Amino acid sequence: MVDVLFAKRGRSYAINAENPTGEKGNGGKSASSLGLSRKGSPCLHDLLPGSHSVLADIKGCGMIHHIWMTVDNKTSDADCFVLRDLILRIYWDNETTPSVEVPIGDFFCCGFGQECLVNSAAMIVAPSRGLNCYFSMPFKERARISLFYLWFYKIPAFFYKFFFCIFVALPENNYFFQANWRTKKVTTLKQDYVIVDSIKGKGRYVGSYIALSTLQRYW
Repeated sequence: MVDVLFAKRGRSYAINAENPTGEKGNGGKSASSLGLSRKGSPCLHDLLPGSHSVLADIKGCGMIHHIWMTVDNKTSDADCFVLRDLILRIYWDNETTPSVEVPIGDFFCCGFGQECLVNSAAMIVAPSRGLNCYFSMPFKERARISLFYLWFYKIPAFFYKFFFCIFVALPENNYFFQANWRTKKVTTLKQDYVIVDSIKGKGRYVGSYIALSTLQRYW
């Protein structure tokens, strides 16, 4: 969570599909059937198979403190794995390899593309499919967030919003947020399944989300 007193020292912004740069007063200007400035571009439309969308490219020293997303969990009754097929990638500063690379469902504690009710300080998934993350995510120079779509059918709409602050400098003892995802078709009896390994350097381990299923679709 963001320290409230520290957050007041920065300037707050929000990025979404209507205002991809987060500029003040620049949201909700697109025209719709209701007229000008009436939510004409509230989301990304018609995500195509194999598409790569840049959701945010933030320059400066700052901290993301809330991520919100929502999307239909299926494109048809037969294709109900949308939450597994959308991959969230986050890069801090000048990284070429993402610090976060996780299907959005699993990132928000909804495994195997299935929606779950989640109520915690760090993650909240509401019954109406609001996916919320409240982990503090600092960056020194830049934050890039992208979405990669893996499956074969078009997704009509994807909604998102990133709330962040820009500062002159970050306080001491900040850590980059990192998350990854692992899967295995069949686990082996009496053999440990590795969740985390090869971590080096100073940091804090904040936890894991584990999903088990007999479903047979994998990628």
